[in-house]
Amino acid sequence: MDMDMAMDTDFVSIRIITDGIGRLVDFYERATGVRADWSTEDFAELRTATATLAIGSTRTVPMFAPGAAHPADNRSVILEFRVDDVDVLHQNLTGLALVEDLVQKPTTMPWGNRSLLLRDPDGNLVNFFTPLTPAAMERLAR
Repeated sequence: MDMDMAMDTDFVSIRIITDGIGRLVDFYERATGVRADWSTEDFAELRTATATLAIGSTRTVPMFAPGAAHPADNRSVILEFRVDDVDVLHQNLTGLALVEDLVQKPTTMPWGNRSLLLRDPDGNLVNFFTPLTPAAMERLAR
């Protein structure tokens, strides 16, 4: 495709396919403070001002292409959420015993973000971060 061709494209969402939709939606609601909007018992979305996290049951996969997606099988994508205070979030999540797999406690990264890495109940890697430096704040301005 010629990159000079005009195309109106919007990045809409990331979708996670899971065998445990209720468990995963509960995790993300509690971790983000965002209530899910359930379209059906097999599909929910958590919408923020800048992105949407869609969560679908494995029962939705055959509607697209049988076998095209496999639950709890991701080791290449990191879901990232900017938060006001990653250290407070870490305390809240560990206090609620919501995190079973803490990958890295809050750590200040060389590019100016303070990041908390963990795995959600399906094993997906999640980065909650707070920009700290002026450059990081400017790059990630809302």
